[in-house]
Amino acid sequence: MTVVVPTLSLERRLLKEFDLIIALDEVGRGALAGPVAVGAAVMDATGSRRRVPDGLRDSKLITERRRPEMAERARQWVPTSAVGWATAAEVDERGIMWALGMAASRAVQSVVDQGVSLDRTLVILDGNHDYVSKVHSAPLTVRTVIKGDRDCASVSAASVIAKVDRDTLMASLHSEHPAYQWDRNKGYASLEHRQAIRELGLSPWHRASWAIADAPTLF
Repeated sequence: MTVVVPTLSLERRLLKEFDLIIALDEVGRGALAGPVAVGAAVMDATGSRRRVPDGLRDSKLITERRRPEMAERARQWVPTSAVGWATAAEVDERGIMWALGMAASRAVQSVVDQGVSLDRTLVILDGNHDYVSKVHSAPLTVRTVIKGDRDCASVSAASVIAKVDRDTLMASLHSEHPAYQWDRNKGYASLEHRQAIRELGLSPWHRASWAIADAPTLF
């Protein structure tokens, strides 16, 4: 299989029209337990001329062993980064798309709190659906990019940063609820995870509104 290496080609073109780009990507959308997380990676004209870190890819294409190092390199490579969260309870209360939008909005607000201005700033959102504009309190200029996490280096950076932070959180919860094996499956639908749910029921970290017993097995 040919692995596509992300570049900054799109970002460089867009930075002729905008002063900054905030690249967003989500992780945890399909999990049975735990929050959804959205990573934000800021790119400016100066950063877009820097070399993309070797090995940077969509987080799904980086081995679990290598992700923490790559996430740290991604954080050092971009001027500003952040991760926004929405809890399992928020997913239950308002639905997954609202929760994704809220996590994305919180990620954007976090980089704003670090000094990033939204004036002449473009938000690049991986996928084909803008789930952040309706939720964020301030107007945003958003462009969705299908396979942005694969093709756009700034989105790849956001992807791996969010993935590592969420995986770290789920692994930290393992000692509280070891039967679900979140240190291995990170809240996704492994056979062992589903069997533990059948035997023990749901924890406070599970998305209780989902048809968890019938969720497809991913591992």
